[in-house]
Amino acid sequence: MLSDRFILLTGCSGGGKSTLLSVLAERGLATISEPGRRIVADELAGDGRALPWVDVQAFARRAVALAISDLEAARHFDGLVFFDRGLIDAAVALEHSGGQKAKETLGNYRPYAQRVFIAPPWQELFVGDAERRHDFDMAVQEYHRISRMLDDLGHTVSVLPKVSLSERADIVLSECGVLSP
Repeated sequence: MLSDRFILLTGCSGGGKSTLLSVLAERGLATISEPGRRIVADELAGDGRALPWVDVQAFARRAVALAISDLEAARHFDGLVFFDRGLIDAAVALEHSGGQKAKETLGNYRPYAQRVFIAPPWQELFVGDAERRHDFDMAVQEYHRISRMLDDLGHTVSVLPKVSLSERADIVLSECGVLSP
């Protein structure tokens, strides 16, 4: 089953997901970068109508479409594929923006492996920038929305500990059966 190969890294903005993904890529694993960051970069270079601080619902709809496209593209990779955020995150964002309920967006689609890795709020890592304009409190609220949805969907959630990147990568790979504990 393809979804068994698709590993979701999700959680709090600024919790170290993208940096962890970079370490996994450096170790030779297939990775898919965060849809939201790619959309923001594209919108900043274009007309900016689907920026999350301009039209959060348009942004979330684009994130859903891009996450689905990422899943289709990942079918062509061999082995495990690690996703920095994805369809579940986008569906939660769409619902939070007043759009369709997340479970309706997801339907019967179970795109990721049962085990999902979640980065908890980590204020010392959180940094706002031109692409991340929300504050830490908003990031924590988002974390809780995603956590509830993962529980509702029946995923097994592994909370990433606040340790070094190398240790985090080793933990993820060990839990995925790629690295001996």
